[in-house]
Amino acid sequence: MKRYLVMAMRNPDFSDEVIAPHLAFLDELRAAGQLEMTGGFSDRSGGAYVLNVESLAQAQAIAARDPLVTSSSSQITVYEWNTR
Repeated sequence: MKRYLVMAMRNPDFSDEVIAPHLAFLDELRAAGQLEMTGGFSDRSGGAYVLNVESLAQAQAIAARDPLVTSSSSQITVYEWNTR
């Protein structure tokens, strides 16, 4: 498994209504063993989470299902993360 960093940056029209569905989505990933860690930025500009999956394509497909994306509330970028 590889680690993928998913950066979620809020759009100007971000609505707090998407937070609960986003957290439920993360809980599902955690239950499936695909989520290592998650957290928001202290300046409330967005947040990040780390996926443990087989490929960048899989990480991108998972991130595309995030309610932050499907509601157009945030811009998501996925990076393969070479941690030590």
